[in-house]
Amino acid sequence: MAARMTGPANPDMVTAIQHLHKVLHSAGVDRRLLSLIHLRTSQINGCSPCVFSAVDAARKTGETDERLHHVVAWRETPFYTEQERAALALTEAANRLQDGAPGVTDEIWDAAADHFGQEQLSAITLEIVLTNFFNRINRTTREQAGKTW
Repeated sequence: MAARMTGPANPDMVTAIQHLHKVLHSAGVDRRLLSLIHLRTSQINGCSPCVFSAVDAARKTGETDERLHHVVAWRETPFYTEQERAALALTEAANRLQDGAPGVTDEIWDAAADHFGQEQLSAITLEIVLTNFFNRINRTTREQAGKTW
């Protein structure tokens, strides 16, 4: 399957996205966790370019292959902290809307709020939403795995 677009993105769009990333990364959430959130969101949405780039980014932050390989089954493994589990539960709940799931329940939100402050929760939410943004662009344009941005 060939990509539908091959040219560079609009420079103003790239600048806007860079500003969002700057805010997101200034909120005090560990970059390894943000990479896991990006990876899990992209797995759920079936976005191979974002799965590829999330793994690449996570490795650059020191993430282990063991944890990267098991994020898809994070509930059944001993490899994640309670804080990471709360963030991954929030990630899945925010992304499973199309499955008829209830979305982010008070229980899921409260569990995340036990581990993160408001600024961090805002950044985690932005990471989930921004990843969905990229997932949908990549699925629409048939972007192929193998690139990093």
